[in-house]
Amino acid sequence: MEELRVKAQLVDGRVVVWDVKQAAKLYKEGFYGKFVGVSKPKDQMPERPLELSLLEAYYLAEKGRITIVDQAGNEVSPKDFYEYAKKFYEDFEYRYKVYKDLRERGYVVRPGMKFGSMYAVYKYGPGIDHAPFLVHVMPMERSMDPVEIIRAGRLSHSVKKRFIIASVNPKTGSVDYCIFSWFKP
Repeated sequence: MEELRVKAQLVDGRVVVWDVKQAAKLYKEGFYGKFVGVSKPKDQMPERPLELSLLEAYYLAEKGRITIVDQAGNEVSPKDFYEYAKKFYEDFEYRYKVYKDLRERGYVVRPGMKFGSMYAVYKYGPGIDHAPFLVHVMPMERSMDPVEIIRAGRLSHSVKKRFIIASVNPKTGSVDYCIFSWFKP
C-alpha cells in the first residue's frame, strides 16, 4: 500500500505540518523538522505541529512524502517552492545539494548553528548518538581565510566533532567533501 503524502502548509518562510499524528510520523522517519514549542523531544513524541526548514520541506516534497500548500490551501509545485526558497537563502542550491547528498548517504542532517556550522550530521539521530560531523557548505570558487579554518577547527575539536567543508563541483555537480584533522608534529 502506497503511503499517503503529508500535507504541509507554507506560512511566512516556514513549512508546518499541522496534523500532529502525521507530524510525529514524519519526525520518526528521519528526525525531520522540530516540534513547535519543544526544544528537544524526549522518548515520547509530543502532540504538536512540526515545523520543517525550507531545505527539509523541499527534500520531502521532491521525495513525494509531503505536499506543500499555501495559506489558501492551493498546492505549491516543487519547482515553485524551490524558487520561493531561493529568496530566503542566496546559496540555497548549494545548501540543498549537500543536504540531499548527506541524506541520500543515510545520514540525519540537522541545523548546526549552535556549533557554528550549517549542519550537524548524525549517523543515527539526535538523542541516539552525538553528531560526529559539522558540515559547512561553501561554493568551490570561494576562498576561505586561514583564521576561519582555525576557528572552525578549534570549535569542532572542542565539541568532539569532525569539521567538514562541502562544495558542489561546478563541472560535475557532485558534492566534494574536505575533512580537517589536527596535525601534531
